[in-house]
Amino acid sequence: MAEHEDGLTIDGTGGDPLPGTAPGATIATHLDHRIAMSMAVAGLASMAGVEVDDTRPIATSFPAFESLLDGLAA
Repeated sequence: MAEHEDGLTIDGTGGDPLPGTAPGATIATHLDHRIAMSMAVAGLASMAGVEVDDTRPIATSFPAFESLLDGLAA
């Protein structure tokens, strides 16, 4: 991953599953709904899942997101 003034460049895995967060590690969303949602989706495509520190900000832009995501995971 590379950080730029106006965004990020994230290199893919070439089709391999994402590793997920290490045990006990948590993604800090900094109360940003976009980070919370993107990391929740990344968790679906990971081997170990992704732990997000706070999903409450998601409700500011997409209140039904978590229930829709739960439906995809089932």
